[in-house]
Amino acid sequence: MARIVMKFGGTSMAGIERIRVVAARVKHEVELGNEVAVVVSAMAGDTDRLVGFCREASSLYDPREYDVVVASGEQVTSGLLAIVLQNMGVKARSWLGWQLPIHTDSAHASARIETIDTEALIAGMAAGEVAVIPGFQGMGADGRVTTLGRGGSDTSAVAVAAAVKADRCDIYTDVDGVYTTDPRIVPRARKLAKVTYEEMLELASVGAKVLQTRSVGLAMKEQVRVQVLSSFEPPTDNVTPGTLIVGEDEIEESEMERQRITGIALDKNEAKITLTEVPDRPGAVASIFAPLADANINVDVIVQNIAHETGSTDVTFTVPGAELARAIDALTKSRDTIGYVEMKHDTKICKVSVVGVGMRSHAGVASTMFQALAGRGINIQAIATSEIKVSVLIEEDYAELAVRVLHTAYGLDAPEAIEA
Repeated sequence: MARIVMKFGGTSMAGIERIRVVAARVKHEVELGNEVAVVVSAMAGDTDRLVGFCREASSLYDPREYDVVVASGEQVTSGLLAIVLQNMGVKARSWLGWQLPIHTDSAHASARIETIDTEALIAGMAAGEVAVIPGFQGMGADGRVTTLGRGGSDTSAVAVAAAVKADRCDIYTDVDGVYTTDPRIVPRARKLAKVTYEEMLELASVGAKVLQTRSVGLAMKEQVRVQVLSSFEPPTDNVTPGTLIVGEDEIEESEMERQRITGIALDKNEAKITLTEVPDRPGAVASIFAPLADANINVDVIVQNIAHETGSTDVTFTVPGAELARAIDALTKSRDTIGYVEMKHDTKICKVSVVGVGMRSHAGVASTMFQALAGRGINIQAIATSEIKVSVLIEEDYAELAVRVLHTAYGLDAPEAIEA
């Protein structure tokens, strides 16, 4: 018998018929003798609808009341799933964020989980009762409802799994696991049996949309075994039909040694900014990124060019595409402090990344990437690296070609697909 946390996203909960399918899957786990808690998202599209209501009510809405409104979507689905389970003969009850409670800080709309009271929850699970918990929500120190930010239900599920010391946290999505790249771009992509926390964290941060970055970071910190699998596949007695996200100790060293690269990720949500002729002096770079940090704008790839003879340098960096306008505004207001001559921006770019813990023991990973792209006439505009990742900025028009070329260059194509 295992203790399992199951998480279902908005597409899985989109209407009563879909909820019945989810309930059947939960019932299957109960019949296998497992203790089960379920974390659910709002129905697909509901959160956007609720956010729209808040904006329509007031452009300067109170974030505390915003959280009350948007948290209601998960309250509906948790109650409905509990009702359907009961109708199937499965003991179940819903636990709202304030009932457990799930304690968070008071940063409304972007709260972080601090602790979860689990005594009653574990007692109910041990007695054979399925706990249905709305994701994305908790309770601040002042007793007000809080929400964790968009995509926060993944984080809720991992946090609950850590709190109840679950054997596994199953994240059900519209894909059946983690692939070497997006199968819609590369039909020969392979599903991975296991991926390390570090690899998944890097893949999530550079564009892979399978899991929310915060949830992966929490899973790594708390050593929660996470499985990604499809809610659209029928239940199976196979314990791990999807992809397991685990520590390196669960992956054989020979396997990591054999495979240099685990996956290729593509992020089209990038915008490039270049500030020309920035004074080449101590503190100049800090003066660029301080106003961006104050505006809560994340900066990714950073390149500082060689200094000009005039005592100045060009600085290039990327920000999320959706934040470009705010970034331009912040930098324009700080122009006198920074001292740049001209600001240029480009939205017709993308970031392609290769990720794999095998990089640590293999030389030539970056060289293979650069040669493969050069061979197809794809120009690299900027490069960023970490211990297990190499990312490049290229023209958006070459995005899918670059992914396909690199997937083949690193030997990631599925053998059966190649033979076909």
